[in-house]
Amino acid sequence: MMPENGLVQRTFFAPPRDLEPGELYYTAERGVAVAERRLIRVGPHGRVSTNTYFGRFPAAYWQRWTHAEQVFVTFEVHGGGLVRLMASDTAGIQRAVDSVRVGTPEPRACRLRAALNQFADGGAFWLELSTGDVPLTVEDVRWTVPGPRRTRGAVVAICTYNRADDCLVTLRTLAGDAECVAVLDAVYVVDQGADPVCSREGFAAVSDELGPALRYLRQQNLGGAGGFSRGLYEATAGAPDRWPDVLLMDDDIALEPDTVLRMIAFAAHTATPAIVGGQMLQLLHPDRLHVGAERTELPRLRAGRPVPEALHNADLTEKNQDIRVDAEYNAWWSCLIPAEALAKLGYPLPIFFQWDDIEYGLRARAAGIPTVTMPGFGVWHADFSWKDWDDWARYFSLRNALIVSALHGEFDVRATARFLFAELWRYLVSMRYGLARTLIFAVEDFLRGPECLADGGAQAVAEVRKLRAEHRETVVQPSCGAPVLPVRLPGPTPSKPGLVLLKRVLWHLVGRSSGDATIAARYNHWWHVSLFDTAVVTDPTQSGVRLRRRDQAQLRAIAYQGTRVVWRFAREARRAQSRYRHSLPELTGRPNWTRLFDVG
Repeated sequence: MMPENGLVQRTFFAPPRDLEPGELYYTAERGVAVAERRLIRVGPHGRVSTNTYFGRFPAAYWQRWTHAEQVFVTFEVHGGGLVRLMASDTAGIQRAVDSVRVGTPEPRACRLRAALNQFADGGAFWLELSTGDVPLTVEDVRWTVPGPRRTRGAVVAICTYNRADDCLVTLRTLAGDAECVAVLDAVYVVDQGADPVCSREGFAAVSDELGPALRYLRQQNLGGAGGFSRGLYEATAGAPDRWPDVLLMDDDIALEPDTVLRMIAFAAHTATPAIVGGQMLQLLHPDRLHVGAERTELPRLRAGRPVPEALHNADLTEKNQDIRVDAEYNAWWSCLIPAEALAKLGYPLPIFFQWDDIEYGLRARAAGIPTVTMPGFGVWHADFSWKDWDDWARYFSLRNALIVSALHGEFDVRATARFLFAELWRYLVSMRYGLARTLIFAVEDFLRGPECLADGGAQAVAEVRKLRAEHRETVVQPSCGAPVLPVRLPGPTPSKPGLVLLKRVLWHLVGRSSGDATIAARYNHWWHVSLFDTAVVTDPTQSGVRLRRRDQAQLRAIAYQGTRVVWRFAREARRAQSRYRHSLPELTGRPNWTRLFDVG
């Protein structure tokens, strides 16, 4: 169901909970203002602006991706003052495009209008409220776009695994916005955990609130790829002409429910079908944006890179994204897949998790379906900088990055082999022996070909956990009781890292070191840690430390094994690439997922 009367966005003046900053919704530039969720009271001689992350309307994106020619802003006011509809350009320079002056003690409905015709490279709209001697109250601000739109259903699909409390909070937030729920045909919750959401005391109440729209499903753990694919699978069970758009969301986000409405409405207005992505705000630092739009570096098996001119790790109370930027893909913390994409592309790859969203975005891009990551369409998600690279999930990140590179990149085998070899030695000299073996395991499984995806990843999870358990440095230990070693600060970043890596390799082979060290997480660079015999390194999660010790026997054995595997990769990667490309339609087809879900 689509929002009525062309509604595409609402302006709220306070976040859905008290942990997020109100400055993402409005700023008081002068005087005193009192804000509630749906209204704001501006005191005498005050000025308030919604030139904020959630208060702006992304005009440039509407002009680029839709046929919309104008936007209307309606609201109710009482009191006295001036309400102006403001706009920016790519440089952030402001101008007024419409205004209304009010002076009435009784509530009055107002409407402002602006053309969507001068924002090709960037710019946005927002409201500015100012008062004289009399206070002003503004409420129920709604942005509407007239004109044609696709009228089909929309559903939300949430994948959850042993985060029952987090998932329940997300469901409550969604259910608490009746207007948002009204645009949804269904809310799928795919629960793959041993600690199910349905076991929580509050589940019955939220189930009653959502009513028949809630579809709660249990299945074996097939990772994010399997959980999200189950939502897509269920949503597309009927005739293709009745398929809905599917909005994928993580279970552990803090949700701004208007993001759901905004994504569904924008997708319905796009001139051609597009994946509509929501941005990630950092949960621990909720005023900060992770990245405005993302791209990949496939030869280096990297993703999450900011596209040129996109904001990255930015304080959103100080900066706005005025320049329009185009994404390669969008992660699935909140991402809408249009029905046309599902009909054309099929389902995600069964790669458990990590890079499943990237692969789907790149596949869509190759098929002519763009990804549009929208400013102002945000959710709060756990900060990536507080997650450790040295984790069992690194197996999936490496293996799946290789698969995606083989499927969608130029797949420069020599360049990737050089990268893998250097990465192997960076792990070894920094005494991450379990991580080095994780890399080897990932490359070996990639070379096995599509057979490594036969069970959706369950066996690989068990095997990589067992492998890593053999290495003490993979375990986070309490910081209280850790060895007391000298604190060592790093020197400058090497200008020639390749030569430094070679030097560190020789140091480790001949047993040379600079003693022992305690190293803060912010200084956990391979070229610094590799100087020492023993290092107590703070984990990025700040929950404890990792104890790393040199072990020449392990280094030599793993280096020998890893060198052989990288050499195999250089010789056999093209053959594996051919097999993955040949198997892609079968791997992503409905019959394969029916088998994995065991729902035949």
